[in-house]
Amino acid sequence: MTTSFLPVDVGIRLIGGPTALIEIGGLRLLTDPTFDPPGDHPVGNRVLVKIRGPAVAVADIGPVDAVLLSHDQHPDNLDDAGRRMLDTVPVVLTTGSAASRLGGRTKALAPGRHVLLPRPAGGEPRVSGGELRVTGVPAQHGPDGTEAITGEVTGFVLHGEGLPTVYVSGDNASLGVVLAVAEHLGPIDVALLFAGAARTPLLDAYLTLTSDQAARAARILDARVVIPVHTEGWQHFTQGPETIAPAFARHGATGQLRLLAPGQSTTA
Repeated sequence: MTTSFLPVDVGIRLIGGPTALIEIGGLRLLTDPTFDPPGDHPVGNRVLVKIRGPAVAVADIGPVDAVLLSHDQHPDNLDDAGRRMLDTVPVVLTTGSAASRLGGRTKALAPGRHVLLPRPAGGEPRVSGGELRVTGVPAQHGPDGTEAITGEVTGFVLHGEGLPTVYVSGDNASLGVVLAVAEHLGPIDVALLFAGAARTPLLDAYLTLTSDQAARAARILDARVVIPVHTEGWQHFTQGPETIAPAFARHGATGQLRLLAPGQSTTA
């Protein structure tokens, strides 16, 4: 199923969980690769359970210009097949700690820093070359003061001449972070919000945005389009599409919300 509701020259396909393919300015970027089948993933003394495989096999993704990896320490953001997939892409943008662990093609992208990805000639808008700027932005994987427990996480903002600005939140649970992104890098046209209200025995707290927080984030960002991701496929996601739509309605943000099922795409 394909729907058209995004600004010019950007398309998004939800693969499943946190994994989405973003096509923008002639480039193809993949978020947090997770391609394993259902099964158990031990993490320390706890187990994360994957209950649904990807809607698109890694072999069917096609060429990818870069991976936007919010973090590597949790298998619901980078599983075994996802790790193998990293060896096939030119560059992986991620946290400093993930880059030091993964090596290879990874590149640390600290908050406030950016890299420029060359855009191919042609496309819409028609430019010869040009660049897509990928800026690292903060993300907080739980309540204040818990980074030592949950680990370092990053988000991303994509922007370029003639292109819409796209925010990828990563595993973030803080509306303060969202406000900072809106203030320093807005206006945001499209936001991919990790919004499954993740919860594990690690902490008695939500580790990603709840449905209510996602709706409030939509209002803060004033984005034209908000696409929730990281809401299905894993047992520890406690909220999903069935709670997201009512939350957006309560906050008067229904017009911004676009729910994609795994495998579903948008087209410009």
